[in-house]
Amino acid sequence: MIDRNMKNVLVVSTGFLSLFTAYGGLQSLQSSLNAEDGMGVTSLSVIYASIILSSMFLTPTLIKNLGCKWTIVVGMGCYVTYSIGNLYPGWYTLIPTSVILGMGGSPLWSAKCTLLTICGNLQAPKENKAAADVINKYFGIFFLIFQSSAVWGNLMSSLIFGSDTDIPDISEEDLQYCGAGVCIDINVNSTTKRPAQELVWTLVGCYIGVGVLAMTIVAVFLDNIDRDQAQEFRGNREPFWSTFLATFTLLKDKRLIILIPLSMYSGFEQSFLSGEYTKNYVTCSLGIHYVGYAMICFGATNSLCSFMFGRLAEYTGRAPLFCLAAANNFACIMALLFWRPHPDQLPVFFVFPALWGMADAVWQAQTNSLYGVLFPRQKEAAFANCCMWESLGFVIAFAYSTFICLDTKIYILLGVLILSMVTCLWAEYQEHNNPTLPVEEGNNSEDIKTMK
Repeated sequence: MIDRNMKNVLVVSTGFLSLFTAYGGLQSLQSSLNAEDGMGVTSLSVIYASIILSSMFLTPTLIKNLGCKWTIVVGMGCYVTYSIGNLYPGWYTLIPTSVILGMGGSPLWSAKCTLLTICGNLQAPKENKAAADVINKYFGIFFLIFQSSAVWGNLMSSLIFGSDTDIPDISEEDLQYCGAGVCIDINVNSTTKRPAQELVWTLVGCYIGVGVLAMTIVAVFLDNIDRDQAQEFRGNREPFWSTFLATFTLLKDKRLIILIPLSMYSGFEQSFLSGEYTKNYVTCSLGIHYVGYAMICFGATNSLCSFMFGRLAEYTGRAPLFCLAAANNFACIMALLFWRPHPDQLPVFFVFPALWGMADAVWQAQTNSLYGVLFPRQKEAAFANCCMWESLGFVIAFAYSTFICLDTKIYILLGVLILSMVTCLWAEYQEHNNPTLPVEEGNNSEDIKTMK
């Protein structure tokens, strides 16, 4: 029989799977579907800029007042509004809904991370295991289920857009502008032609439906596991500014400063795949209807490796996995610098996102796990910081997307990768020498309270 903590992990994972089936599919298509005047990537940049603001000022207060469950439900509702905005995409619809999504994004992710960490700390004594190992396992299970959303969301887009009867042919002249090394705006390329509006409405309608389903799953089946803490917080009337500024206060901890490059790199690498690879390699060479199939490979390997690495981390620790992911990304980055994509090389278009998914499984699950282990008593503020700095990476990458050449973007990505690995390994070295006590071994029992 599944225990209560595992049940909550599975419920929140399923909810995120449904929600990001919609949002993940839309994000992968923005640079190609709404390419006019860079509207799509601009909306993504606005999303992550808004996430930064909500990370700074909103997240800890919202989680402590509403609790993890209802914070997740509210955050999911914000994501659904962005899908609605894509029914009639324009500056007046995408930008406002991007702001709404961003304001709910940080509380959503921080509440999820807080909930998984609480469940891990509660379950560890029952299994007679270290809290870090159980937290690793729970994050691995979450990302196994969650990352498969890339499969279903992108499968929907490819099947629907693949039914378009007016798919343009790609000439050899068009192909010379694909990949790195040629600095030109490929929006003028005929291969970026927008699908028929009826097909766009069909796809976005499906995305709205699965987003509403996600909210229903969490609202009905997720336990209000931190209800007592939320009620106590509201009853004690803790000074507003102490909670409001909790995200900034934690920056006094040098361990958090060391982790900033790692969090930012997560934003850079995800934005590169969803914004640059899909547009400059897949759409440019094969057409927009192939974007979904390429991202399916990313989602499938990401999902499987998240679970596998979550289990493997119990035996190897996080550091070897971080090194594996860095070596993987380094090899892909160098290959993308010199590869000239052509339709005759069809399998290669799917190999790169598959390898990228393997590395991203580490960046996502193990980085979240590392934050949970290092800051067990400041979970809300710690995960808000993680979300904030990751979002800053997204903002920077999407902001310069339409202004600088692809090869320059690749060099920037490489530089951030190297810096993040230096600081990440330093943080792991410090934690190895001076381990952080999990909540059940510390003096603060607040984190292991549960619903009566």
